[in-house]
Amino acid sequence: MKFVMEFAENLILRLMEDPKRRDEAQRQHIYRMKERCDKTKANWSLPLRPYGFWTFERFNAQLFWDPQISQAPGRRDPYDDLLLRTNQPQPQPPADK
Repeated sequence: MKFVMEFAENLILRLMEDPKRRDEAQRQHIYRMKERCDKTKANWSLPLRPYGFWTFERFNAQLFWDPQISQAPGRRDPYDDLLLRTNQPQPQPPADK
């Protein structure tokens, strides 16, 4: 009977994976994932557009030509607002009868 138990134990041990190999594989997976995460974070810190992209003449011309963009708050020339306010006719008070 002892032979059967020994055979079953050896069979089970052969079917099970080695815990040291499993731990090593898991550790290697974690190291690979950490390297990929570090690479991704480094790429996130890079700008999406190359240096000087927003100063291209084509881009500035588009901003200047498109009134919807050029007259947006923050892009408008503050002196334009001042000129509009000063050049508007003042409302006349109603005449009393």
